Amino acid sequence: MANKKIRVLVVDDSALMRQFISDILNSDPRIEVCGTARDGKDALAQVAALNPDLVTMDVEMPNMDGLKALEEIMKTKPMPVLMLSSMTQAGAEATLKALALGCVDFIGKPAGTISLNIKDIGQEIIDKVITSATARVRGYMRNIAPASDFRRMTAPVSSGRRDIVAIASSTGGPMALSELIPKLPKNFPVPIVITQHMPKEFTGSFSKRLDETSKVEVVEGFDGLTLKPGRVVIAPGGKHLVIKRRAGSAICALDDRPPVLSVKPAANIMFQSVADNYGGNVLCVILTGMGRDGTDGAMVLHQKGAYVLAESQKTCVVYGMPKAAVDAGVVDEVLPLNEIPEAMVRLVKN
Repeated sequence: MANKKIRVLVVDDSALMRQFISDILNSDPRIEVCGTARDGKDALAQVAALNPDLVTMDVEMPNMDGLKALEEIMKTKPMPVLMLSSMTQAGAEATLKALALGCVDFIGKPAGTISLNIKDIGQEIIDKVITSATARVRGYMRNIAPASDFRRMTAPVSSGRRDIVAIASSTGGPMALSELIPKLPKNFPVPIVITQHMPKEFTGSFSKRLDETSKVEVVEGFDGLTLKPGRVVIAPGGKHLVIKRRAGSAICALDDRPPVLSVKPAANIMFQSVADNYGGNVLCVILTGMGRDGTDGAMVLHQKGAYVLAESQKTCVVYGMPKAAVDAGVVDEVLPLNEIPEAMVRLVKN
């Protein structure tokens, strides 16, 4: 079983694209393309016949598009689906819909009618297929509240001010945030800053969509934006979000340093800047995600007295970032996603 290959169904209306993607995936000894499909209807038939471990799904296809096929898969045979969409405004909107329907992750296809430059992102496709194949599919589980597995990881901390909430999330994060943020009250007493790993073409649309479904205000961060209670700021893709002080107010600034742990924006940089400006008066939350971004920054915050929450493995799409923080010994509580909004309200009441 340890040597079992990941069986992938490749869905795209372009025969050339199907061949390109298949060649990329088959080049990795851990992956096997078990079949291809030319549209959504064909994909549903191939899923039933081949029972793949994962599906890569194009968005725009004739007969049945990728969104409709994804919706049917999540209803009838839930499995990890990785969407491939164009890096355009329309592509961003389609991707956000796909994430809401339950796709695990997405890849932005390079510009071009048939995306001949798809080979330029070959390693990203391989990496995301390998990660997504083991992901917890949550699209069909959204209305199921898992039993609480509250754990206090460290000695109880003294009650203190929490003047800001800082959140890190990655793979599975858009769906998690779409469940968490709308549950917060309009009068949430402190500002919230979020680093979600997304391309720059997508964070603006994601912020707008989240704002439309939430009681709190949600905006994409920009230079000079003031932090205030009830305002949620999402780091723009391709820039690190940092906090600075100006005339007694906390404001956002965008930082163009290189990626940290291969991500930009990086939660570690945001957490460090929050620690520099708020000390230990911080609630730090680490949600689902691949890798370990956020752990080093959470360590700095925790040493200053901040309170750190991590999402439980039970509800994580990928239990990577929370696990890294737990293993580092910097987490105070582990909670399933459905209990985190209430915990946030409880912990900032002081």
